[in-house]
Amino acid sequence: MRSSEYERALKCCALDKDMENFPHGDLTEIGQRGLNMSGGQKQRIQLARAVYSDADVYLLDDPFSAVDAHTAATLFNMAALEDKTVILVTHQVEFLSKVDRILVMEKGEITQEGTYEELLQFGTAFEQLVNAHQDSKTTLDSNVSNEGAMVQYQQPRLQQQGSDAEISTGNLPSVQLTQEEERELGGAGLKTYKDYVSVSRGWFLLVLIVLTQCVFVALQYLATYWLAATIQSRRFSVRIVVGVYAVMTTASCLFAYVRSLVAAHFGLKASREFFSGFMDSVFKAPMLFFDSTPTGRIMTRVLRRICASWTSTSRLR
Repeated sequence: MRSSEYERALKCCALDKDMENFPHGDLTEIGQRGLNMSGGQKQRIQLARAVYSDADVYLLDDPFSAVDAHTAATLFNMAALEDKTVILVTHQVEFLSKVDRILVMEKGEITQEGTYEELLQFGTAFEQLVNAHQDSKTTLDSNVSNEGAMVQYQQPRLQQQGSDAEISTGNLPSVQLTQEEERELGGAGLKTYKDYVSVSRGWFLLVLIVLTQCVFVALQYLATYWLAATIQSRRFSVRIVVGVYAVMTTASCLFAYVRSLVAAHFGLKASREFFSGFMDSVFKAPMLFFDSTPTGRIMTRVLRRICASWTSTSRLR
């Protein structure tokens, strides 16, 4: 990291005081989408990132909309962008007198182009916009000057509070906002399999799966033994040997089908119960959980749960 450019970007974007107030400085976690930051802080951080990149051309789309007038003037007059090409889209008319070229747009089309003085001489909508802004500013100043002494005393105080509110970090937690993800290492253990059966209420199905599997293996063994024994002894006719072998094989196939059907139903039921419980825990979680857990982590766990459910179901089938 370029330390000098980093410090310059912070000062140019009026973020040095914010960094001092943050509990962990520039290592403070700002939460999902900057939930513990004001709109002005978000805009100034984005602008500081652009300044730090040291690009040749900057396209700024209304960067002063969420900051006060004093901060907006500081950002507009920053020295870091003096030698850069800046394309500024703004509604702040007070800054237009200091730009090199102005493009006036109406209904998505460029209607006027020129310098500030040239556009004022045309007597068009741009002049009306500037005059309306100056009239509103004059009216506001006159209303403030006509107020009583108490209001005049309280007004700077309110402005100071509003300015400090933008960079205030008193409501930030003293610890990092995002909690570390908890993971368990090692084998699954018997408790996992017990929960798998208990959640699906499938003790009867589990016993049925074990019994059908045992019968299937026994029939396979008996069919093989019967075929080998009768061929060597030759005490039975070919029709009897083939008939008994066919009955045993058919019965073993039937038990294998029943085992697979019950196992698939058992696995699907368990997976559905696990997934429903997981989704209920997410949707019924308190808001603090979503503040301290990134959305990407939640989505990753959901996708893993879905993939695990499909994998277990496909294996049982």
